[in-house]
This record gives sequence, C-alpha cells and structure tokens, in this order.
Amino acid sequence: MTAPLDGIVVVALEQAISAPFATRQLADLGATVLKVERPEGDFARHYDTVVNGESAFFVWANKGKQSVVLDVKIDGDLLMSLIAGADVFIHNLSPRAAASLGVDAATLHDRHPSLIAAEISGYGLGGPRTDDKAYDLAIQAESGVFSVTGTGEMSKVGFSVADICAGMYALTSILAALTRRERTGEGAAIHVSMLDSLAEWMSAPLYNAVYGDGQPERAGRRHHAIAPYGTFALSDGSTILIAVQSDEEWRSMAACLLGAAELGTDPRFVTNAQRIANVDQLEGLIRQRLQTISADEARGGLANGRIANARVNDLAGVWSHEQLRARERFVEVNTPSGPVELLRSPFDISGWAPAEGPVPALDEHEAALVELLRARAAGQ
Repeated sequence: MTAPLDGIVVVALEQAISAPFATRQLADLGATVLKVERPEGDFARHYDTVVNGESAFFVWANKGKQSVVLDVKIDGDLLMSLIAGADVFIHNLSPRAAASLGVDAATLHDRHPSLIAAEISGYGLGGPRTDDKAYDLAIQAESGVFSVTGTGEMSKVGFSVADICAGMYALTSILAALTRRERTGEGAAIHVSMLDSLAEWMSAPLYNAVYGDGQPERAGRRHHAIAPYGTFALSDGSTILIAVQSDEEWRSMAACLLGAAELGTDPRFVTNAQRIANVDQLEGLIRQRLQTISADEARGGLANGRIANARVNDLAGVWSHEQLRARERFVEVNTPSGPVELLRSPFDISGWAPAEGPVPALDEHEAALVELLRARAAGQ
C-alpha cells in the first residue's frame, strides 16, 4: 500500500529539535524531506557522539531525511527555488531572522498560495517576548512546568517536552493543511508557538490553581489530585507504581491487596476527595502492607484486583522491555558512522509500514531531488 504522504516534498530550514522532530514524522509517513543545513551542520549533530559516533538527539530527530548544505545568506535564490518547488516548508528560526530572509510563513504563503508554510517560534508572533531566544528548558520554566515538577526542589521534565509538544502541533497542523489543500487547492501559513503549545498541555494544573486553591505543592512521585496513584517500595527493594482511578477500584484494592475490605468504605478513604485529604495516612497503610508481604504476593494481589500497576524502569529496563522486544519495536538504521538499533516509528497504519530511512550525513542528498524542486519552481 502507498505511504500516506508519498509524493509530498518537504523543505526544512531547521535545527535542534522542534522542527526536526515534526519533519521526522513527515518522513516516517512517506514524505521526501530535504533538510537545509548551515555549512557547519545542524548544531544538534554536535551535542554528543554517544550513538556510535553520532549525536543521540540528531539520530532521533532526523532519520529518513536528506541533507543539503546552504549558506542561506549567500544561496538565498537557491533556497527560494527549493521552497517554491516544495509542497511544505517549515523552519524554526526566530521571527526576526525568518523575516529578514523572507522565509516567514505569511510572506511565503502570499508568494506561493498553494504552499503550506509552517514555522515554530518560542513565544509566538506579537507581544513583548516575540524575539526572545527560546530553548526547551526556557519554555518549561515559562509555562509553569518547573513549578509542578519535582518534590521540595523544582525540577524540569527529563526530556525535551517543549520541543516535542511544539513539533507535534506543527505536524498536526501540516497534516490538516494538506488535507484541506487536497480538497480546495489552497495552502496555508502555519505558526506554532512553543509557549502556547506547552501552556495548553499545562491546562489542567493551571485551571486547578486559578479556579481552586492556588499553586499546588509539587507532588513528586504521586499524583496531585488522585489517590492512591504513585510509587511504592516492595519488600524485595523494587519499586512499583500503583494507579487507582475510581472508588470501585479503591474498594477492589483494599480487598485484594491490603486484605482489609473494610478500608474500601472507611470514611477517610471512601471517595477520591477524602483519599487526597488523607493521603499520608492512606499511603502509610499501603506501605505498611507492602513491607509485610512478598513482592510476588503484592503483584498477585494487584492482578487479582485488576488494579493498574507498572514497574518503575530505568533506561536499561526500557531498552530490554519485553513488550517492546516481543512486538519488534526496534529496527536497524544506517547512520554516517554505521548501522545502529533504533526504535521503530510509532505509526501503525494497515497495509503499510514506515520505511525507517537512514540518518543523513551532512550534505548527503540526491541531486535529482534538488533539480526536481528547481524545475517545479520554474514551471510555476
């Protein structure tokens, strides 16, 4: 079966993570992605060398693309011809830099009405922060993520959540615009703000704070609004996450794990609101019980009660995860330094599988693709 985006050509003037992550998904879906890099390359190429000589960040976000080197200040005409011949153009330059090069989404859409021109910025267009530099941790800080993460001390999320969040909204917007263009022929100017995107993901704690009791204490290993929902030590020294989502599940857990069905209707714990109000007492009872039974007995009780639980894996545990391995979620991918094993694309569409293309070396592109784009532009 044909790849969903077969025949779609994307030109990306991108670096670091947010836009590269979006275009990685487009490549996974079958689009041809031409990554435009500065002469020294995307700086994410040089973050580290841990993946057999390649950067973990670059390998992750750039699989399946082609790379062409341009000095956009010198080769601006070539860049414009590549953009004119593309179906989609995306960049994550600052608004000021994009405007100075004439590659901001609004300008390109006016010039090429059928083009889907997308851009990702830190703070969005307009307002006092438009031109501020914005990296992942800066947006985590500005959006309130730090304030709800950690325990006594504030903490970041341990992966590039702001970049990924913005990249996924860019991907969704591009796919929606491609669908509309298929029906109407019209392109689009798309703007995605990292701050807007991550603030949206923070909506539930934000609304709870504004309409509730104000800034909550950081909950660390437990959920701030549902109980019991957090991590607990088992008697063998391992750690397990237990997640109860309803009063019915709590009654089941009281009977099947705690061996005390009466706790299911104890006035201190009978509703979620009461369990949260008495969470220290509640968790104390759970910890006490878990230390008096074997780890296998604890897991068995949770299974019998149909209570959601999970191992708390380190990264080595994820790499060897029996579910990922049983479902063959890893694949060999070529890189400039040789083959490596990477996670497969999560896309699962009947009758088709992502090609899992290689990670490109700097300026490793098919000359025919550049000529195709230039010919497309000349034919307009």
